[in-house]
Amino acid sequence: MMIQVLKSKIHCVTVTEANLNYMGSITVDEDLLDAANMIAGEKVQIVDNNNGERFETYIIKGERGSGCICLNGAAARKVQVGDVVIIMSYALMDFEEAKQFKPSVIFPDTLTNKLA
Repeated sequence: MMIQVLKSKIHCVTVTEANLNYMGSITVDEDLLDAANMIAGEKVQIVDNNNGERFETYIIKGERGSGCICLNGAAARKVQVGDVVIIMSYALMDFEEAKQFKPSVIFPDTLTNKLA
């Protein structure tokens, strides 16, 4: 049996931009992607702690060290600049493998979106 489990999580980062005129996705600082074991093009779930919105999109690699968290396209309507969001990705794996799997979870500074 295969199940879907949490693979990676960027816990509580602040939205720095919302660009309605871009073709979809979320732009994330490359430092955060590396630390959370995420890649460009990966499907992610976004949870907005300020308004309760939950939606899915895909990652675009942002400038390294910029602290950028930018929701693009239709997703820009779901957030406000300054909102705190959680970014999560999931993996499909065998049930027994999933029992041993440990997700990558990072906790950046919510003021700078940078790792300590």
